[in-house]
Amino acid sequence: MVKRLGNVWNEIISIENLTIAYRNARSGHTHKKDVAKIDSDPLPYLHKIQEMLQSKTYVTSQYHIFEISERGKIRRVADLPFYPDRIIHWALIQIIGPKILSNLIDQTYAALPNRGTHIALSKMKEYLKDPKVRYCLKTDVRHFFPSIDKDVIMSKLERLIKDQDTLWLCSRIIYDYPESGIPIGNYTSQYFANLYLSDIDHLMKEQYHCHYYLRYMDDIIILGYSKEWLHRMRSVMSDKMTDIGLDMKSNWQVFPIEDRGVDFVGYRTFRNYTLLRTQTKIHLKRATKEIISKITAGESLNEHDRGSIASYSGILGYCDSFRLSKSTIAPILEHLRVIS
Repeated sequence: MVKRLGNVWNEIISIENLTIAYRNARSGHTHKKDVAKIDSDPLPYLHKIQEMLQSKTYVTSQYHIFEISERGKIRRVADLPFYPDRIIHWALIQIIGPKILSNLIDQTYAALPNRGTHIALSKMKEYLKDPKVRYCLKTDVRHFFPSIDKDVIMSKLERLIKDQDTLWLCSRIIYDYPESGIPIGNYTSQYFANLYLSDIDHLMKEQYHCHYYLRYMDDIIILGYSKEWLHRMRSVMSDKMTDIGLDMKSNWQVFPIEDRGVDFVGYRTFRNYTLLRTQTKIHLKRATKEIISKITAGESLNEHDRGSIASYSGILGYCDSFRLSKSTIAPILEHLRVIS
């Protein structure tokens, strides 16, 4: 029996916790006007947040919903104001986040502390060292975030949390979202979405003994010794998804890994080497070409350019990319070294 989290409300709404939440929520957004406004004198705003939480008068602000294209998919992203919503979301997760993370298996990855893409990639490389592993099941969830049942995620939170005030805030965040599911864009959604699939993770690992199991958000990989067993595991997993209102995508695959490797978290991983995913490589070449053109024209690089260079340098550091790096990132880094 999991011990439920209780008596944490006062910790969540404390000025100390709200101050840390404010600092975390503003990180990377200090150029925005609404953040700068709070930065001028944050304490009165934090006291107002504390008051609206104590009195239960907090209602989620109006969402700004827009669409983005990501790897050929159109996704609806929901954005909330920095004050009070993003600060409140951080204040909540700073306290209940560790409890949610403790419920996840070690092989669940996402944009969460110590569970990022490169840790997932490292585990994939470790799995492929087993020469008996010959086949891969690769699948994901159809319209994952919009398909999450609000009542189901609340019931899962109630299994972990007994503090009624904290559950009230969770319900405000979940049910105030005007569309189906939970929004891509909320800081809380990474935690709630991973908790939503955690029962499937535990089922596959503990009851069906899927030793070589990996999940990054709704992208799921199972490696195995036979196609037949992987097909059975796919069927079991699909049935469990149906139980919680989800549908497995129809483009799932079971395939031999030797010739094509495994495409996961932005890389194609083979037994003895790792390549960058083709689409990421295209974006890299396009971005670096634009930056090199700037350098050639004698223009200064801006903060976005330097951020792209740092990001792609980091990405390339986790795969076998000597020739790609030499033709893209290396000339830029040499230029920056010369002028520094």
